[in-house]
Amino acid sequence: MDDTPLPGLPAGATARIDGTRASIILDVTGLTAADADAREAQARAVAEAAGLEARVARTATRVARRLIAVASGKGGVGKSTVSANLAVALAKRGRPVGLVDADISGPSQPRLFGVEDAKPDAADKRMYPVATPAGVPIVSMGMLVPKDQAIAWRGPMLAGALGQLLDAHWGAADPLILDLPPGTGDVQLTMVQKHRPAGAVIVSTPQDLALIDARRAIDLFEKAGVPIIGLVENMAGYACPHCGEVSDPFGSGGAEADAARLGLPFLGRIPLSREVRAASDAGTPPAAGNGTDAAAFDAVAQAVDDWLRANGG
Repeated sequence: MDDTPLPGLPAGATARIDGTRASIILDVTGLTAADADAREAQARAVAEAAGLEARVARTATRVARRLIAVASGKGGVGKSTVSANLAVALAKRGRPVGLVDADISGPSQPRLFGVEDAKPDAADKRMYPVATPAGVPIVSMGMLVPKDQAIAWRGPMLAGALGQLLDAHWGAADPLILDLPPGTGDVQLTMVQKHRPAGAVIVSTPQDLALIDARRAIDLFEKAGVPIIGLVENMAGYACPHCGEVSDPFGSGGAEADAARLGLPFLGRIPLSREVRAASDAGTPPAAGNGTDAAAFDAVAQAVDDWLRANGG
């Protein structure tokens, strides 16, 4: 073999020549699927121009990144909406954030980001996250199965699917927001045991019934040694669009009071809003805008961003 370099190879490519064959190692760390394909095509073109048969092997360095779990303990409290808008608001602050739809059996993120028809590319048996108009790349089982097909899997299959989503070609993304399913079951156990989140955000409505299950989620993370970043009170207060009077259909202040009682940070309050519902159904996360609804998510993101800076930058 000859280690003589091939002039014109793209960045990240090295070649060894054996007769008429060029064995090219191409580092695609941090590249999108399209950029990786383009770089490989460039490397092959250089070899072929020199009269050589090109054999290309891609490599990528696994980047250490922080995982932020968003959990609720109970379904129906708006956890997926909070996850999506938290990711968008962090991206607005300049963080290269990605989002994993870890709710394997009930994936919502493709709808929330307006990419229901998108399919992820793959290379080396690993997916590339799908880019979204809001600037947050995502992966979700909702992109891999027919839209209305039930995903009725047992624990080992759920754990395997979660591992594949986390093992995607995330490039320089840090942190990853994990939209966990409700409860404290197989996916949560796999997450805390194998993938170890840097911290957890707990979402609850103000009502006692939701707070009971939120406390169970807190207990799971605390027993696993995962720091609780804080609590978010969602669906907190509804302003009448006609008279402006604020009512509290789910109660008021429950999550904030629980945070104080448990000695945990309170991250903020998200009002119950028809605009948030409509924007979410339309695939346009409100946090991407500049209105009142965006401000509520921005306040939560600021608290999470402060926590990230205090815990590794």
